[in-house]
Amino acid sequence: MKINLVPITRTNWEECLNLNVSSEQRRFVPAAAVSLAKPYIKPDGDQVEYLPFAIYDGETMVGFIMHAFEKETVDMYWINGFFIDEAQQGKGYGKAALSEMVRWIAAHSPQCREVRLTVYPENQRARSLYLNFGFKLTGDFHGEEEVMVFPLS
Repeated sequence: MKINLVPITRTNWEECLNLNVSSEQRRFVPAAAVSLAKPYIKPDGDQVEYLPFAIYDGETMVGFIMHAFEKETVDMYWINGFFIDEAQQGKGYGKAALSEMVRWIAAHSPQCREVRLTVYPENQRARSLYLNFGFKLTGDFHGEEEVMVFPLS
């Protein structure tokens, strides 16, 4: 498996819209279309930049992940909108994509000291993935979602 994060552009955005999660996962993650609107709507404020990526294994798009960040900070580097297509789940893509995104953030933002994300407490599959990867619960919540943090050395 060779995971690549490829920016969403005019050449792959429609393919990204065809990605889906299972019906029981839909309440935990926004549809790709919602995530793709965020860079233009800026729901978290004008200071936040959003970088949407398709997750590829070779030529096959297997998922979606987005990085949101505030440039002049050391701790406002987020992973959001992350999901693996229903047909591709259970193959190790989640862990591989998470690892690649953390590496990408560290390489492109050397000032970053931690990567954050949120997860619904009842989303046990995602929560286990993040905890096993090394994310820690902060005790904080963003709405109904728990905030988790991964420290960078």
